[in-house]
Amino acid sequence: MGRVNLLVLLGALSALGPLTIDLNLPAFPAMAADLGASAARIQLTLTACLAGLALGQAMGGPLSDRYGRRGPLLAGLAGYVLVSALCPLAGSVAWLIALRFAQGLAAAVGIVIARAIVRDTHSGKDAVRAFSILVMVLGVAPIVAPIVGAQLLRITSWRGVFSVFVVYGLVACAAVAKGLPPLPAPSHANSLRRTLGTFKSLLGDRTYATYLAAVSLTMGAFFSYLSASSFVLQKGFHLTAQEYSLAFAVNACGLLGTGQFNRYLVQRIPSSRLLRYGLTTTATGAATLLVAATSGAGLPLLLLGMFIIVCSVSMVIPNATALAMENYPHAAGSASALLGVFQFLSGAIVAPIAGLGRDGTPLPMAITAVTCGAGALAIVTRNQREKV
Repeated sequence: MGRVNLLVLLGALSALGPLTIDLNLPAFPAMAADLGASAARIQLTLTACLAGLALGQAMGGPLSDRYGRRGPLLAGLAGYVLVSALCPLAGSVAWLIALRFAQGLAAAVGIVIARAIVRDTHSGKDAVRAFSILVMVLGVAPIVAPIVGAQLLRITSWRGVFSVFVVYGLVACAAVAKGLPPLPAPSHANSLRRTLGTFKSLLGDRTYATYLAAVSLTMGAFFSYLSASSFVLQKGFHLTAQEYSLAFAVNACGLLGTGQFNRYLVQRIPSSRLLRYGLTTTATGAATLLVAATSGAGLPLLLLGMFIIVCSVSMVIPNATALAMENYPHAAGSASALLGVFQFLSGAIVAPIAGLGRDGTPLPMAITAVTCGAGALAIVTRNQREKV
């Protein structure tokens, strides 16, 4: 398998996360009506999925360092297919929350191992470019998922939407079994004690911790938009599911374009500076959201703030990820796992807070995004100044 094909495969594995999160977002109101649940309880299905994505990476990364990439990856994909097939059988929101947690747990294995394989096969600026490609391929999922989900709702119920997860998991499993090339054997067999020691060492490294914070808080701003936008735009501004999916797709196109721009810039500008530019963009988008929410400026300014936040993700994540993992080629799986754990854990924490605006008001979403965006920029700026 050529390098380009390998990156496409790894991007498809990384897309398991946003696909699992985004595909049924347009169906949230229908799910609430069918299951007789409040909007807040339906949003807990998203929180559970994000928590599963976080915990699964904490498990999958170290396992791939111990047993190699291929075996844990295939096991995770098989589990994803099984749980996805069970989700539409849920008769209550409580069961759906549990199944969505398990679905996130299984999907996380593909995400964390994909990042580890990039670190196995790339370094330096090549790693930044590779992570940029992953983010762009990753961007296809947010474009396609809400559109597909909204169109599926025309012909089936929210339960039928879950069939796409099953098909995607089967295709991914077949692609890995057939196309993933041989990779270097793990350098050592990690015990649980050694794995926890590695995590402690990573968190104690100020440089790694700084970039970890940048990734986590930026994703917190992104998830504030992701978790609340369906209710804000459909309930607060009366967009249809199809109109909501179109707005989502425009934002994802911006993510793709910025990712391509980042690949070009990284040849000419240091990753540390690009990261600061990206974090400034995140904070700007969040501030725009807050102005829109408090001034009554209306839908256009709100959509602009959302667009800016989403675009910034494809500049922040590749550079912060490459910088965080640069010094850990011997523990790429564990370093990747912690990045994934904290970014999805931040999403799990942020989602119910941003969802406090279940009556359609965008203010909780905006306040959450500003807090995360400003915090990430402050942490990275302070660290970089102290290094000078």
